Amino acid sequence: MSEPAVETSVLDRYECRACGYVYEPEKGDDKHDISSGTPFAELPVNWRCPVCTAKKTAFANIGPVGAASGFKENLGYGLGVNSLTPTQKNVLIFGALALAFLFFVSLYGLQ
Repeated sequence: MSEPAVETSVLDRYECRACGYVYEPEKGDDKHDISSGTPFAELPVNWRCPVCTAKKTAFANIGPVGAASGFKENLGYGLGVNSLTPTQKNVLIFGALALAFLFFVSLYGLQ
């Protein structure tokens, strides 16, 4: 009854350390005719940053989209917040701030 697990390949993004350009494998690079779905490791050796023309070695791996931020060994610490994605953390933080604001504004209605 159980089906074999389908392996989904999550492609890591790479950021240029010189200008901040992020190579998204899902989008590719239109300027250099790199098709979408091309991993960074399979880019040609002479490929350069489309913004600042930095070499391929000037790029740093920043992981896939929506991955939990921080070191993997630290994701289990804390109250479970470390394993949330950056988007989930933003919703949690700003949601709590909005709730606190509404609470303090509601105190004016006590008089």
